[in-house]
Amino acid sequence: MQENTIGSEKNPSTARKRWIFWLKIFGVVFTAGLVLLITIALYYTTTLPSFETIASTSTTGHASTHFYDRTGKILLYQIGAQQTTASFSDFPQNLKDATVAIEDQEFYTEPAFSWKSILRAMYVDITHASIVQGGSTITQQVARNAFLTLDQTFSRKLKELILAIRLGQLYSKDQVLGLYLNDVSYGPTLIGAETASEAYFGIPASKLDLAQSAVLAAIPNAPTYYSPWGSHVDDLFTRQKLVLQKMYSTKKITLAQFNSAIAEKITFQPESVGGIKAPHFVTAVQEYLVQKYGEDTVDKTGMKVITTLDWNLQQEAESAVSAGAAQNAKLYQGTNAALVAEDPKTGQILALVGSADYYDAANEGNYDVATQGLRQPGSSLKPFIYLDAFAKGYTPDTVLFDVPTEFSTDSSCPAVPNFSSTNKTCFHPQDFEGTFAGPMSIRTALAQSVNVPAVKMLYLVGLNQAISTINSFGVTTLTNPKSYGLSLVLGGGAVHLIDLTEAYSVLAADGTKHAQAMILSVQDASGKTLESYSDNATQVADPQNVRLVNDVLSDANARAGLFQNSLNLTEFPGYDVALKTGTSNDYRDAWSMGYTPDLVVGVWAGNNNNTPMQRNGSSILAAVPIWHSFMTQALTQYQSDAFPTPAPTNPSKPILAGNYTANNQIHTILYYVDKDDPTGPDPSNPASDPQFSHWETGVINWAKQNVPNFATGYNQ
Repeated sequence: MQENTIGSEKNPSTARKRWIFWLKIFGVVFTAGLVLLITIALYYTTTLPSFETIASTSTTGHASTHFYDRTGKILLYQIGAQQTTASFSDFPQNLKDATVAIEDQEFYTEPAFSWKSILRAMYVDITHASIVQGGSTITQQVARNAFLTLDQTFSRKLKELILAIRLGQLYSKDQVLGLYLNDVSYGPTLIGAETASEAYFGIPASKLDLAQSAVLAAIPNAPTYYSPWGSHVDDLFTRQKLVLQKMYSTKKITLAQFNSAIAEKITFQPESVGGIKAPHFVTAVQEYLVQKYGEDTVDKTGMKVITTLDWNLQQEAESAVSAGAAQNAKLYQGTNAALVAEDPKTGQILALVGSADYYDAANEGNYDVATQGLRQPGSSLKPFIYLDAFAKGYTPDTVLFDVPTEFSTDSSCPAVPNFSSTNKTCFHPQDFEGTFAGPMSIRTALAQSVNVPAVKMLYLVGLNQAISTINSFGVTTLTNPKSYGLSLVLGGGAVHLIDLTEAYSVLAADGTKHAQAMILSVQDASGKTLESYSDNATQVADPQNVRLVNDVLSDANARAGLFQNSLNLTEFPGYDVALKTGTSNDYRDAWSMGYTPDLVVGVWAGNNNNTPMQRNGSSILAAVPIWHSFMTQALTQYQSDAFPTPAPTNPSKPILAGNYTANNQIHTILYYVDKDDPTGPDPSNPASDPQFSHWETGVINWAKQNVPNFATGYNQ
């Protein structure tokens, strides 16, 4: 007991000594760290710009980024900033309030810095993680603009912090906000609110109303993306609404003012960037670079970007699209068109035209249909359905019946279609002419883009399988199979022209997909290569099946019935050219997808506002003339090259080989094939297939009217 008592008396003393020891250690480390931090701060302080320099900050210290064509000799665009400053009193209160509301709501009550952004920079510096946006105060952003280096490191953030504190000490909040409004980027070439106001609205900043002020305040978060001259204007207005909501929540505007600003229709001045070549292409490249490297890096550090663009082909593309759209406006009331040309052997984009006239504000010419527009593909997806068919064992000679056919199995839809019915549950497609051709080979059905056989083939190969194939070829926007159903093959869903061009490039490249590219190389101001083109190739389809599709689509005789008097627009003597057209059922979209082994060209025609075109004759031939005009000039740059010949097909069933009257039997194809195993045994009970009854009704009705002695000589 005595030993325990003595021991218990020693323990508190030992613990106190240890606590005092570690407290001293902590004090030494803390003092040393504080001294080191102060020393570093004092060192950085001597390297910081003066307040006079900050106050007069301009774009003269920013190195321009240059975009070139694939030769590196044709300058497509140079980011050279414009800046006009204004006094703080000239900026309207709405602009000041909008800026503070969206960028830094605590600006007038907080210190000059945000610990969140400092800690974030430390994390980035330690982990080498990707750039993390957001978190900086307005004062920190002003401080950041005083530096020419844009690296996201702790040392840079420490300099920013020190300068922000000094700014907060020696400048009033209004003065700091004035520096911000004069030096923040409102677009790739526009520095300061005064510059942006003149460029976007044609008025000085002092004349901005609430709605316009909210638009300007929305832009600095991502100036390239939210540019009113870019392809994301809808997103800009969404962010404008967010600005106004924050102004309302902070009681800077009333509910009536909020509603009035939201309802105001805002128009922008036409872009006057002067000297930009291939504007939609350059914008797409710029957006990619901004996403990868950051807005400031692209705008201010002097990159040299060598793109994949072939300037000669680009000029031909712009000429063809402009002339074709003008002609379409007269013939079909379709005022716009777009074109993408790709090298199928490399995936490199050689030409890209997003609209007929980039500067045509009345028709939304700055909108890039090629990369941003989601449009119904019409029949342009049919080749991929038949590709799956060939993979299952069907052949170009396989017979499908083009006869009136009801595809809905709903009891309200009769087996013999009622084409005047308004029952939207029923689905019985037909072609533009409203006629049916009876039995035809897959070769004819695909080459002439006949609808009923295509819908039948989609059913036979399976909707999910078809979408999977199309997705693997590069079209990734078909994400809701249930909403398309069998109408997918006639234009259900929506696609980007640039993606559809990539899908066709896989056909041109014998089943190999070369990932699309717009850049050959990117160098920084010192000449260091940041990235360079590398072919990313994947075999996504069996070459034999691709060759069968190409053999059909390059068969001028097979497609002659579709083009009739316009067949000359599809032929190029001496060249092996495949072609597939498409028109959505409501005439909103027309397509021409054509290719050789060396060049793939996709063309879309229609209206940017998605209003329908008007028929002129039996169909709308809006995209083909544009495609033909471009191909005529482009093919002169290429040697004649033929598609590889497919191996012969040897089907075991007569219907797959083209004989639909074998053994005096005339039936729908479902009588002979199980859709899950078309080359296997004939179905023991064809009627068990839910589509059999309707398909068979259409075939038998055709046979009764067109086959002599059918009632007594067939199907006995």
